[in-house]
Amino acid sequence: MGWWIGFNLFVLALLAFDLGILHRKERDIKLGEALWLSLAYIVLALAFGAILFWLRGKQDGFDFLTGYLIEKSLSIDNIFVIVLLFTYFSVPTQFQHRVLFWGILGALIMRGVLIFAGVQLIQRFAWMAVLFGVFLVVTGIKMLVVAHQRPNLDDNIVLRAFRRRFRVTEGYHGKHFFIRRDGLLFATPLFLVLMMVEFTDLVFAVDSIPAIIAITTDPFIVYTSNVFAILGLRALYFALAGIVPRFVYLKYGLSLVLVVIGFKMIANYLYGGKFVPTELALLITSVLVGGSIALSLLRTRGASPAPPTGWVPGSPARTATEEKRSGSE
Repeated sequence: MGWWIGFNLFVLALLAFDLGILHRKERDIKLGEALWLSLAYIVLALAFGAILFWLRGKQDGFDFLTGYLIEKSLSIDNIFVIVLLFTYFSVPTQFQHRVLFWGILGALIMRGVLIFAGVQLIQRFAWMAVLFGVFLVVTGIKMLVVAHQRPNLDDNIVLRAFRRRFRVTEGYHGKHFFIRRDGLLFATPLFLVLMMVEFTDLVFAVDSIPAIIAITTDPFIVYTSNVFAILGLRALYFALAGIVPRFVYLKYGLSLVLVVIGFKMIANYLYGGKFVPTELALLITSVLVGGSIALSLLRTRGASPAPPTGWVPGSPARTATEEKRSGSE
């Protein structure tokens, strides 16, 4: 219990420092600041991993580092979607941090609930490991299929349903998510963006949480690796937003990571215990993610970055006709 209390107090202090001191005023986040913040969050995560190695043993340390690497890598997929959403809604740069802060706060709560539910299921019903493993393999294959597609946000089912049922203003009203006009409550486009960020993370969490549960069923390790990956997401977005479209092969690497982790989960259940060691999973994940990023940067060197591709939950892929129409505009 002491570990849980101490860690959550640490997270609350970080969030208070972020919102109350670093970003008390709405402003643009500069690249240099984003890089330093992103590095600081990575150093904090590695330091926490070192503490686990020292106080809880080698296995917990490796489990945390593997889980953190997987979650950090998969969080880059969130950045692809965030870039698409911010571009589609033309979100002013000074308000992007506000959306990400509240989006990540919501993500921490949602993931905490999902982690608790997932760990309870796998601990009570060991055979669920096979279902989770199959789910990861299928999800990885699906990601491979849609990796090159461009989503049509105009036909996003969540946005269309919300606009049909609630009042939405045409333009932004500063940093506000809601405003009152003639006594009626209106949502602003900023709230639509926040809603889509939260919805996307909820859907992606269904993929990423089984991936870390495949490494360990210790709820504290699963939770802390997720939290550290999410806490650094804001800084990582501002650091990578301009270059992430060049990561053209990263989605393929992440897809293969899910497939490998899925097979690891199935094999460990069928053959008992740690049939596939965590150290091997850490090595494979590092090679796939690092290799796909390096290959992407090499192949796109000197080229103009193309718009991000992939899947936005609730959005169909653009048809060939829509692609041609978009290209001519």
